[in-house]
Amino acid sequence: MTTPPPGLRERKKQATREALREAALRLAVERGPDQVRVEDIAEAAGVSPRTYNNYFASREQAIVSAVTADREARIAAAVMARPPGVRLADAVTEAVVEQYTDTGECEREALLLITTRTALRAAFLDTTADIEPPLTKVIAERLGDAGAPTARVLAASVAAAVRIALEGWIRPTGNTGAVGSCGAAGLVVPSGSLPDQLRAALAPLAPALDAAERRTQP
Repeated sequence: MTTPPPGLRERKKQATREALREAALRLAVERGPDQVRVEDIAEAAGVSPRTYNNYFASREQAIVSAVTADREARIAAAVMARPPGVRLADAVTEAVVEQYTDTGECEREALLLITTRTALRAAFLDTTADIEPPLTKVIAERLGDAGAPTARVLAASVAAAVRIALEGWIRPTGNTGAVGSCGAAGLVVPSGSLPDQLRAALAPLAPALDAAERRTQP
């Protein structure tokens, strides 16, 4: 699957989006998320609040976007990059684990910030739905059956599984139901590492992915 390079208009939009999410995260770290207004983010990024609303529906979306930016596209690209001989279930699982765990120090610090606020945690979990559209295209191309709903069902199931894994992994401090270690700023890992949580959540989808793949084989 090849994607044409973005035009000037699209590059400007991407630059504006990046400026907004970087400003949102910086201000949230400096002042605390509750002390940041949409107007503050827009001013720091050099745009109007009206322009801000064209990109993000809330300050929480902008802050979270600084951590999750383009992750759904990277997951889809990673699946597509796997050799044809690699099992689809393995390709999807490895792509998800790779993109959710290969983070830099700045992203890890931001994630700790996100876990301390209910609204930010909710916005972070909501981003898993963004996995569905690009992954649908990749699975459809891999299966060679773009017109069938199979690819969309599978992609939506992957997105739901990722959300379930993250819900189990990120919990606020004081959750009496959590079992395991509590890290800084309220990050709780109830059982095992994030890769383990993701693999466990995605494992039940393997038979469906295998069955879809078998139907396309001669």
